[in-house]
Parts: sequence; structure tokens; C-alpha cells
Amino acid sequence: MTEAVFVRRTLIVIGLIALTMLAWMMRDVLLMVFGAVVIATLFRSLAKQFERLRIPAGLALALSVLTVFAVVGIGIALFGAQVVAQAEGLSQAVPKAWASLQQRLAGYGLSGVGKMNPSGMFGSLSSNLGTFVMSLGGGIADTLLIVVGGIFIAASPRFYGAGALKMVPAERRQLMSDAMSDSGRALQLWLKAQLVAMLVIGVLTGLGLWLLGVPSALALGLLAGLLEFVPFAGPILSAIPAVLIALALDPQLALWTVLLYVGIQHIEGYALQPIIQSWAVEIPGAVLLFALLAFGGLFGPLGIIFAAPLTVVVFVMVKRLYVREALDTATPIPGEDKPADA
Repeated sequence: MTEAVFVRRTLIVIGLIALTMLAWMMRDVLLMVFGAVVIATLFRSLAKQFERLRIPAGLALALSVLTVFAVVGIGIALFGAQVVAQAEGLSQAVPKAWASLQQRLAGYGLSGVGKMNPSGMFGSLSSNLGTFVMSLGGGIADTLLIVVGGIFIAASPRFYGAGALKMVPAERRQLMSDAMSDSGRALQLWLKAQLVAMLVIGVLTGLGLWLLGVPSALALGLLAGLLEFVPFAGPILSAIPAVLIALALDPQLALWTVLLYVGIQHIEGYALQPIIQSWAVEIPGAVLLFALLAFGGLFGPLGIIFAAPLTVVVFVMVKRLYVREALDTATPIPGEDKPADA
């Protein structure tokens, strides 16, 4: 090996290490970029529905953005004040409910639980949960940045896709382009299914709690719908405050509340998900579970929020680029036989 070759290879290794360290230091920013891609996927999916009406692509995208903003605005106008009031009541009721549970347990001789600080635990949770869900780890400004970035990406997807492909060797660009198309189609199908699931779970939860007479049913239903975006952990986290509030009122009501959440999850698992997965993308449960742990450990709360869509993209990329291309092994690609705009 000549000295020039050795120096060149050494510089390449150093450059790769530097790029890896830079990517790690900017992991939160990169995850926000991925969040913008998810938002762009939502806008593009809705825009394709308008394009079916023979509306020009640019106008269709503008209509899709306006539609999403209009739905959010109408929801805030109709239920915003009620949700805020119920959320404030929820932030006060949860610590009181936990204190009531401590007293009940102390009456049975389980006083060790009383050493826990309910205000510190659930007061912090209830006060920060809205930020945790809505701000994506950095405040409302980060959310707005992700949304605006998503609009820009949705407006010129080919421009940004071509820019990403330029970082790939020329002989591999077509393969990477196909893989990106596959992952984009799978992400779009998954996002459609997830939005349907979030809507159904939120409505069923809010309606069920209202029928049971649990306070703050609307806020708790909204919380259940939003946390449905987070696999496995989301449904459990959404059930905790409802059960605690019901327990403070009546142990029998708490039992009915638990049965309600369990029943809704069974409806989702055995009725809703099979219907959705028949036209969407199915990711193995074990893959989602360990991805949730991995992305949560790597990126924190932001990684937990985006664990599911990240898993969809990585799962498709591994199958397309490694299993099918590198190993030359036939394997189905999620969403490959389904149109993204179906």
C-alpha cells in the first residue's frame, strides 16, 4: 500500500467518524426533519384526494393545508375552552386522586406507598403532558417549525428527494430512489391507518367515560386519541389519570373504567386493526416494541413519539436494500402491492 493510498483511506475514516459524531450531536434536529417529512406525507396524501377532482397540484396542496388548519381551528373553536377547563381540572384532580389512593392503601396497612410524592409525580406529569405531546420536546416553536418544514417539503418533494439522492453514488441512485418511494408509500399508508385509529379510540374513550360519569371525559378522550400515536405505552399512559380520578370517586367506578379501557383496546386489536391493516401497512408487534425501547433510549421523548413512523421507514429500507438487494432474498415490502393514495 502506497503512502498516498494510506493517507486517503485514513482521511476517509476520520471523515466518517466526524460525520457520525456530528449526526449524533444533531440527532434532535434530524428527528425534527423526519417529523417534517411525516407532516409533508399527511399534506401530500390529502392533496392527492383533491387532485382526483382534477384540481392542479399546487392548488390541491394549498387546499390540503387549509383543510387541516380549518379542522384544527374549528375543533379549537368548538371544544377548545371546554378542553382547557377540563385539562385544568384534570391537573388538580389527578394528585388528589393519588392522595386518596394512598389513604385507601394505608387503611389496608400498605403505608409504604404513602412515601411517594403525588404532587411531584402526577402534578409534573399532568402539567407537562401537553408539552410532551404537542411540542415534540422543544416547545411550541419547534412544532411550528416542523409544520412549516412539512409544508415546504410537501410543496417540492422531488426537489428535496433529488438533493438527498445526490449524496448517494451515481450507480446506486436508482436503487435508493426506489427504496425511498417504497418507504414513502408505506409511511403514507401507515399514517392514514394511524389517524383513523386515533380518531376511533378518542371518540370511544371520551364517549365511554362520559356515559360512566367520569369527570373530564372530553379531555381524557382527547388524551387517549393523541397517545394512541405512541404504540404500547400510549394506551397505558392515557388510562392512568382516568382510573385514578374514578378511584377517588368510587372504587366500583374505577373498576368499570379499567374495563372500559381494556374493552376499547380489545376492540382495537380484534376489530379495528384487522380492518385497517387490510388496506394499510402491518409491522410486527415485536419489532414495534423493541423499536420503541431503542428510539426512546437514543432520542428520549422525541424518539418515543416518532418511534412508530421511524420503524416503518427503517423496516422498509432494511427489507428493500439489505434483504432483497444485498442478500438477494425474496421478501414482501410493506405496502408494495397497495397504492399510496388508495
